[in-house]
Amino acid sequence: MSAPLVQLTDIRKSYGSATDLEVEVLHGIDLALAPGEFTALIGPSGSGKSTLLNLIGLLEPPSGGSYVLAGRETAKLSENDVTALRATQIGFVFQFHHLLPAFTATENVLMPGLIARGRVTAERREAARELLSDVGLADRLDYLPRKLSGGQQQRVAIARALSLAPPLVLADEPTGNLDTHSADEIFALMRRFNARSGTAFLIVTHDPRLARRCDRIVELVDGGIAGDRPNLASKGDG
Repeated sequence: MSAPLVQLTDIRKSYGSATDLEVEVLHGIDLALAPGEFTALIGPSGSGKSTLLNLIGLLEPPSGGSYVLAGRETAKLSENDVTALRATQIGFVFQFHHLLPAFTATENVLMPGLIARGRVTAERREAARELLSDVGLADRLDYLPRKLSGGQQQRVAIARALSLAPPLVLADEPTGNLDTHSADEIFALMRRFNARSGTAFLIVTHDPRLARRCDRIVELVDGGIAGDRPNLASKGDG
């Protein structure tokens, strides 16, 4: 059995300070994610889902506990090492796609590589175009975001998240702003990449219909894990 890609042990997160009112929003989270897992993270608003995703995404540190990502204890890393680990190990897809409006679809997909490596090669540009073709945008490579529909913009965001071939993609309500048809298409795209490349996905969703199509469902309530179960009824990318 392979080692976990993500291993959280007794993770806690507090905001505030001893001189202010300190509020703990995550209470002793234990969670492991295996390579290639396709997992839904569900729970009511305010349960700590986005905070947990931010911690896993190395966007903010925990207040306590241990977080091991790809075999590395993140608390022992320098800020530069954390940035490098995030760039190589994690892709992000958000409810609001955060595309750069002055750049084309291809240029948006190239951005993570440009930030990580400081330059864009012809090979990387061709790979970005292939990714956009894979998500059904072969005829939109040079379109600016404002010329794309909401669903098309989210396809660009998925291609951008996958541009450096990370082993883990974190998706925070990736279909929250889409109609049912577009949401189904985006979900199917993520499942296809999961099956094809073995990329693990952790998806925050309020849509029980989509959660039921994930292979595992983790439920967060009041900052703690209230449920963690394999979804034997998962229909894959259907």
